[in-house]
Amino acid sequence: MNDTGIDQGETRLLIGGALRAAADGGSFENIDPSTGAVLGVCADATAADMDAAIAAARSAFDHTEWGTDAALRKRCLYQLQAAITGEVEELRSELVAEVGCPILATWGPQLDTPLRDALSWPAEQIDEFAWVRSLGAKDAFGGDNPSMREVWKEPVGVVGAITPWNFPVEIILNKLGPLLAMGNTCVIKAAPDTPWNATRIGRLIAEATDIPPGVVNVVVGTDHGLGAQLVADPRVDMITFTGSTATGRTIMRSAADTLKRVFLELGGKSVNLFLDDADLATQMGSVVGICFHAGQGCAISSRLLIPESRRAEGIEIALEALRNVTYGDPTDPSNLMGPVISAKQQQRILALIDTARDEGANIVLGGGIPEHLPSGGFWVEPTVITDVARDSAVVRQEIFGPVLVVQTFADDDDAVAIANDSIYGLSGMITSGDLERAKAVTSRIRTGTMGINGGIWYGADVPFGGYKQSGIGRQCGVEGLEIYTETKSVAWPAATS
Repeated sequence: MNDTGIDQGETRLLIGGALRAAADGGSFENIDPSTGAVLGVCADATAADMDAAIAAARSAFDHTEWGTDAALRKRCLYQLQAAITGEVEELRSELVAEVGCPILATWGPQLDTPLRDALSWPAEQIDEFAWVRSLGAKDAFGGDNPSMREVWKEPVGVVGAITPWNFPVEIILNKLGPLLAMGNTCVIKAAPDTPWNATRIGRLIAEATDIPPGVVNVVVGTDHGLGAQLVADPRVDMITFTGSTATGRTIMRSAADTLKRVFLELGGKSVNLFLDDADLATQMGSVVGICFHAGQGCAISSRLLIPESRRAEGIEIALEALRNVTYGDPTDPSNLMGPVISAKQQQRILALIDTARDEGANIVLGGGIPEHLPSGGFWVEPTVITDVARDSAVVRQEIFGPVLVVQTFADDDDAVAIANDSIYGLSGMITSGDLERAKAVTSRIRTGTMGINGGIWYGADVPFGGYKQSGIGRQCGVEGLEIYTETKSVAWPAATS
């Protein structure tokens, strides 16, 4: 146990069923973002390690029964869920330490919620999924020789899964569950900012499941070229990536060389829209969501849209809500917000706030580094910005911090226009005293998910993803299973059926 009170996490990579050090013996430090202290180390993978992981995944797909043995896949997914559940408290402590997320977030989307069904729901769907669809008999050329026709669903093959640091367990599980259920093998390239959750899952796969060697490989390293290597390798059939839109564009360009399939869940600049018939006094508590995990979530609503006629009232209610947000030590269950992930991210957020100030916006709350918290940590105050131009950087760019930008609108048409005036279209919320009116406005907003009057869409059975530059494809739900499959059409003479 180190000075932070956290045991050294799993340091080894998982490649070809073996838990091993990096090929050159290298390691890197895992940093606690709330203090800047070193938690421990992790193996620092090399290009040789990535090559070995890809080779292992390719061999496991081509030379084992994983893709055809549905019963094995189902059993293994349940085994993995049980194994993670058995170490859930250790994993919880690691997440709080290396991600900096408040412990209360681990009781929800950081850990407990995805662990409940991210693996088990896809496992259940193995028996329910439409692996074969009959189209009946037909003579394609209009004669008397009909053929029986079927559509078969088969696994894509080797999937490269590139995962981020902000909700690492949630995203790893919501990629692993569907891709394994559909019969694929994979290489997980996890974020070096938060390595131990991925390496722990790798160890549990090796030690507590019947998943064959090479089916899942876990690689973590500080070399940014590892992700590019995974994307470019022709032995990899598909890339599933969650992260920034800028990186998503790079992945698409690289993947084009081998014409591999891509699933991209990218950035967002989502709205929290209150129509003019909303009860602001009792319903605007949702604005504190910008502080959940310090705003480091692609689906967090970072733009508050309120009617121009209720501008003063709405801003004051929002300010009062955010003034009361508790933040600090992420191990304290009373805190909604912890630090941001790194000094680099902290400085990026503060620079965007400064840009807003230079552009003439008003920073009406926060805007800096809190003085009462540890100087070594990467903290940013809850911040509210008003009087922003529609083309300003804080309106256009994903800040990924606890920064709420307030915009006003004249009527429903104007609200829709502002909501859609973005390269992003990932998520959002809307509140109205009239449900049908809210649904009508929602139908006009170009976004992948939307919560109406506090409704929560999240779950392993719900497809999640974005319109426009928020991504391609959907994670979870039936759509999130199908994305990891290929489609084969077959036919044979009906007379022989």
